[in-house]
Order: sequence, then C-alpha cells, then structure tokens
Amino acid sequence: MLTLSPDAPTAIEDLCAELRRYLEAHAAFFQGATFTLDTGEREFPQNELAALLKTVQEFGLRVVALQGQSQVTRSAALALGLDLPFVSEEVASIPSSIPEGARPALVIRRTVRSGQSIRFPGSVVVFGDVNPGGEIIATGDIFVWGCLRGVAHAGASGDESAVVCALELSPVQLRIGHHIARPPEERPRRFRFWLRRPRRRPEIARVQNGAIVVEEVR
Repeated sequence: MLTLSPDAPTAIEDLCAELRRYLEAHAAFFQGATFTLDTGEREFPQNELAALLKTVQEFGLRVVALQGQSQVTRSAALALGLDLPFVSEEVASIPSSIPEGARPALVIRRTVRSGQSIRFPGSVVVFGDVNPGGEIIATGDIFVWGCLRGVAHAGASGDESAVVCALELSPVQLRIGHHIARPPEERPRRFRFWLRRPRRRPEIARVQNGAIVVEEVR
C-alpha cells in the first residue's frame, strides 16, 4: 500500500517529483511490486491521477487498486481501469507517531499461498503458513505463527538487526539485510543453517558474525 500523507504537496508536479525521489531512494525494496494507492480524502481528477500512475510506472511498479474517500478520485480511478472499492485485512496504515524503539507491523490472519507477495515497510506477523511460492518482504522483523516454507526477507532496507521467527522454519530462501541463506542441500558450504528433524521447535534466524544463524526458541 502506498499512502499519500495529508501534508503531501498539493501541486501535482511537486507531488510526482516527491514520489519519484522516494521511489528512487527505495528502488531495491519496491522492485517489481504491485500495490494499492491510498489517496485518503484528497481529490484527484483523471489527468492528475494518470500523472501519479505514470510516475510509478517509470520504476516498473504497478498500481492495481485504489482506496480513497473522494468520489472525484474514485471516478477517475474507474476511468483509468483501477479496481474499486479495495478493502483488505492485509492493509494497515502507519500511524504518524510511533513509540521509540517500536516498529509498525502488518498482521495477516491467513495463509500466504503460492504466488502471493507481501511487502511492508515495517514488521510482518502471519497467523498461518507461508507456502512454497509465497513471499514476505519486510523492512523489519518477520514472525510466522505456522510453517514458513516460502521466501522471507527481513530487514529488506539493509537492517541486519532484523529477525525471522517461525513455529517451523523451512524456507526456500531466507534473507536478512544483505545476507542470504538457502537449505543446506542447495548451498551446503556457505551458510550455517537448520537441519530437518522429525519434531520441530520454534526457531529464530538472525545475523551473527556476518552469517545467518538459526537457533531454537526455548
């Protein structure tokens, strides 16, 4: 979800310029993403909304839906082929004030299935499994209250203090910051990684001494 702040520039040229600077600074995180544009109560006639979408498309991104209260904006979105309305339990707005030491978090109360990609600028908590072919990318931590068998990338903006926790940790690929690990049968010599056991315990993955290390949570 891309949410326009209430204090964003009012002139469409200035808004597009600010959006362009933001996407340039976070290009690696948003690469190839599809997302929902939340315009709040702001009115965007069709030409201005088209300019916003064009700015996003310059970075290979795609807006697939719009969420907003303005009927002018909603009519423009329909004319441009965006889906409306869009309401999902996956979407969370980030409060303007976050306590010191805290991170915004997205809570998902379902299984992330194959082909689904969840990207969030904060931590992600999944009450369910992450199936093979599913993907979670977060700038903060990732917690899976189930089996993690897909791809998980915590600390996607470069934060090596981020962690990945799961009741069963069996991902196809695990990344923290700029570090990457795969199951030992694929990359047996480069990474300290987990071994499959008949009975699994909750595990936590973190970066230690320049490598991803996985330990049981006791």
